[in-house]
Amino acid sequence: MKIRSIAAAAALCVTTAPAHADALRDAVTGDMPSLMTLYRDLHANPELSMQEVATAAKLAAEARKLGFQVTTGVGKTGVVAVMPNGAGPVLLIRADMDGLPVDEQTGLPFASKKRATSRAGVESGVMHACGHDTHMSAWVGAARRLAAMKTLWSGTLVMILQPGEETGEGARAMLADGLFTRFPKPTHALAFHDAAALPAGMIGYTPGYALANVDSVDILVKGVGGHGAYPQTTKDPILLGSRIVTTLQTLVSREADPQDPAVVTVGSFHAGAKHNIIPDEATLLITVRSYTDETRKLLLDGIRRIARGEAIAAGLPEDRMPVVTIRDKEYTPATFNTPKLTADTAALLAQRFGDSRVRKVPAVMGGEDFGRYHLADKSNESLIFWVGGTPLAQWQAAGGDPAKLPSLHSPKWAPDAEAVISTATEAMVAAALGVLGKP
Repeated sequence: MKIRSIAAAAALCVTTAPAHADALRDAVTGDMPSLMTLYRDLHANPELSMQEVATAAKLAAEARKLGFQVTTGVGKTGVVAVMPNGAGPVLLIRADMDGLPVDEQTGLPFASKKRATSRAGVESGVMHACGHDTHMSAWVGAARRLAAMKTLWSGTLVMILQPGEETGEGARAMLADGLFTRFPKPTHALAFHDAAALPAGMIGYTPGYALANVDSVDILVKGVGGHGAYPQTTKDPILLGSRIVTTLQTLVSREADPQDPAVVTVGSFHAGAKHNIIPDEATLLITVRSYTDETRKLLLDGIRRIARGEAIAAGLPEDRMPVVTIRDKEYTPATFNTPKLTADTAALLAQRFGDSRVRKVPAVMGGEDFGRYHLADKSNESLIFWVGGTPLAQWQAAGGDPAKLPSLHSPKWAPDAEAVISTATEAMVAAALGVLGKP
């Protein structure tokens, strides 16, 4: 079943789903004015990946006020807030902090006007175009509620603020800095992400693989340059690069199992500088998506084989073979939602919010480094779920078609932040109590 069909059917009943009035919902409602103030501040003051210094300091202070044991600078700018509360499971709750190098075009009165220079030396506007500001606000909301409800749960709460999700390095950096050795190792891990493909207030979950392996691959295609009028004296890297691009498509269409999703997309092809010059080199930049380790290996090995094979077919000597670089530091592993925690949490949330607001949704080929926390210790249970962010009026005007609406990473992405934060806070607390709650 496609996301749009689920969400379109549910859009009209999001606001009329069964509401179980209780102390948690009332408390979250009471917190919303201050959480929205925090959200607007975070939205107006985003920071780029691995530069989240002010953001981390601001939220670390919030956690300290609630009684957490707070450590900053984990994995460069990450924050770890620990609250022991007797014997029981160890639950990790994660939010990501970084913004994107995007010039905001939402027209919001608190729109970001920030500019910053990336570590690559590129200056740009900065925007929370992926909704991490809603993630952090709900993180604070959940921390407040769980700190106030300590009599209802037992175990250890480890709440982390992660840098560098957008560059795929933040989770790895925190783990390398001792997240699972300096601090209590989690038995369970939870996170959520706002969603542009769901109407505001909807909750989506995906058992098993939920997000993909993400690999970045560079191919330097070597040739022999010369005058465009005398191609017989050259080995044209543009022609060779074009052959490589075409043959790469057979990896998905003819080598990968059709029932095991895979993507090979050439996002950049750069070569030459003038009409009548055949250049010496061409460069291809490729994104590769998969779920399983086996399919990932098939695709990466296939890219190497095809690049070399096409060069041999074109008559290139050994010293002019293409150079294929797998950018391992930018690799993000697939995110896997473990069966028990996913099923238990989905049932709990459906009971709380009503079946019309909680739906199973398909996996996506986007990437998320939250999966690293499960891969670092596969004995832990792990779940990341979606909370819809597209304002209902916009969703209905578009007929429930996400293709007609701003997506995540769009300069126009302006979620219904109040719906996202209130839903996510309540859902995260409920899920946490499902793990830590006393009988």
